[in-house]
Amino acid sequence: MIFVTGASGLVGSHLIQSLLVKGKKVRALYRQSVPVFAGSDQCEWIKGDILDPIGLTEALEGVDYVYHCAAIVSFAPGAAAKMLQSNVEGTANVVNACLVQQIKKLIFVSSVAALGRIRENQAIDETMNWTPETSNSVYGQSKYLAELEVWRAMEEGLPMAIVNPVIILGAGDWNNGSSGIFKSAYNEFPWYTKGMSGFVDVLDVVDAMQLLMESEVTGQRYVLSADNLYYRDLFNSIATAFNKRLPYKKVTPFLAGIVWRLEALKGLITGKAPLLTKETAATAQAIVKFNNRKFLDAFPNFKYRNLEETIQRVAGELKQLHQLD
Repeated sequence: MIFVTGASGLVGSHLIQSLLVKGKKVRALYRQSVPVFAGSDQCEWIKGDILDPIGLTEALEGVDYVYHCAAIVSFAPGAAAKMLQSNVEGTANVVNACLVQQIKKLIFVSSVAALGRIRENQAIDETMNWTPETSNSVYGQSKYLAELEVWRAMEEGLPMAIVNPVIILGAGDWNNGSSGIFKSAYNEFPWYTKGMSGFVDVLDVVDAMQLLMESEVTGQRYVLSADNLYYRDLFNSIATAFNKRLPYKKVTPFLAGIVWRLEALKGLITGKAPLLTKETAATAQAIVKFNNRKFLDAFPNFKYRNLEETIQRVAGELKQLHQLD
């Protein structure tokens, strides 16, 4: 029996579909409503919350393997306390429940944000960690602290491995998360930045997680990144896939500084989360590269999907999902 948290999220939902196709027995945690996707009726659904340690421990009864995908991803200042609680305390609850139920192995979905993303003079790899000097993100801090809980559980006897994906490309709720990149391109968002980051197909993340679970590897973490791309090149490819106008206005650091301050002011007045924050403005301007060699060396038969093909597939899936022209 395999247990999955974060079942309604981009990684969790794709992971469950992949496991079910392979004939695996899956039990998944949901908070409000059962997610609907291909094969979801074959999954055993448990209503609960990772912030409920007793319910979580009961949900893991009879489980052999756990994928912990649940997390809050936000760069809005007002979400910091809730995000820290969910990502850190929630992860502590998950690993504690795993220890009680003597789970055979845990795979934890972290993020490259936990490695400290603002390092423009060197490629980011698994030897690095979040520090206040190398990250502008409370989200990164929350994932770093969550990782510490996983490492602590390993010391207490829980076999585990961690994946640190870069920005994940996949078809999901494009009002939240990384799928929003596709929504911006579809709506012909005119702005682009000079920044660079790593990108990876959600299907590659799911495949890598299962390879790790089925392997003898424990006590390791791996950056998952197909390639490093300039944001402008990515936006151009997505816009082309939707047959939309390419971004044509460059965002300078000065202009970004004005916009995030205006967004913060608007957020105070309306109560809505700002579209751009100080954190996201800085990240969008940074040229950040990621080193993906560790995972490829550990699993030499693994090959990342071509990102151009990924973009075409995801755009097509989003057209169907949101009934677009």
